[in-house]
Amino acid sequence: QVQLVESGGGLVQAGDSLKLSCAASGRTFSNYAMGWFRQAPGKAREFVAAISRTGASTSYADSVKGRFTISRDNAKNTVYLQMNSLKPEDTAVYYCGAGTSAATISRNTNYWGQGTQVTVSS
Repeated sequence: QVQLVESGGGLVQAGDSLKLSCAASGRTFSNYAMGWFRQAPGKAREFVAAISRTGASTSYADSVKGRFTISRDNAKNTVYLQMNSLKPEDTAVYYCGAGTSAATISRNTNYWGQGTQVTVSS
């Protein structure tokens, strides 16, 4: 079992930056690929970014490419999402997830955090 706890959400203005953190506990963090997902009101949860177990490989949704950066620190059991140039359409609850493969984590996520709210005002 892996427990995931997100933090760092808040209310910001368009164009601002925000950094989310997801702290993991339980099983060996470095055994899992990690991903960030988001769910806006009335919409389905969507993939945002993923990172491989070592951090060597990352992938992003087209909507955030060039603005968001996913990273991880295996010594701290933490994955991050740096969000720059935020837009009102980035408003959502952001979740981190753990899976066996960064390539498939968007459709095969084993563990989820509880989410953190990000609100971007125009």
